[in-house]
Amino acid sequence: MTAKGEITRTKILDGAQGLIMKQGFAGTSIDDILSTSGVTKGAFFHQFKGKAQLARALVERYAMTDLKLFEGFLNEVEAESSDPLVQAISFLRKFEAYIEGALDDDAPGCMYAVYTYESAQFDAEILNIVSDTLRKWTSIYVRKYQEVIDAYPPAIDVTARQLAELTVSIVEGGIILQRAHGDNGATNRQSEQLRNYLHLLFGEPRAVAA
Repeated sequence: MTAKGEITRTKILDGAQGLIMKQGFAGTSIDDILSTSGVTKGAFFHQFKGKAQLARALVERYAMTDLKLFEGFLNEVEAESSDPLVQAISFLRKFEAYIEGALDDDAPGCMYAVYTYESAQFDAEILNIVSDTLRKWTSIYVRKYQEVIDAYPPAIDVTARQLAELTVSIVEGGIILQRAHGDNGATNRQSEQLRNYLHLLFGEPRAVAA
């Protein structure tokens, strides 16, 4: 793809993402996307055969960005401390800082929620991308929480998968509450309570971050 073509494709994806996060996939027409992105119908169809192909490209880009973000957080916390509990707490704090920095987004929400709630609009292959991404996201937490459990016996029986799924549920649920109530602090408050729960479950870290 030429540099010009890549710029056009990015403009289309950026415009489509903002609209879809605001009004849903079914409620967003190609004409809406053209108007927002400032590209011609010919340029759109040069990049995408239609909305279905756009939907796949959009969720693939969204998933890749998410996974890179969380893998980046993981690499940072592992470089800052060798203590898995410190790493887990620091990971959540980095996520909270990221969410706080994204508060000026005029279309807050989660693309996975949009695709899941409008599942009838997409084929199984596209929905599998959403499912696979959430599994990969969960697996990042499973590995880290298992390291925490191995180093800090929990106060009650709990598995790394249960904690990982709780974390994903809190993040996704917080984002939904944030949008539903127009409350920009909802996600961070829930993440803070998750950190409090981890302290109750495992106690205080024996090490501190460098």
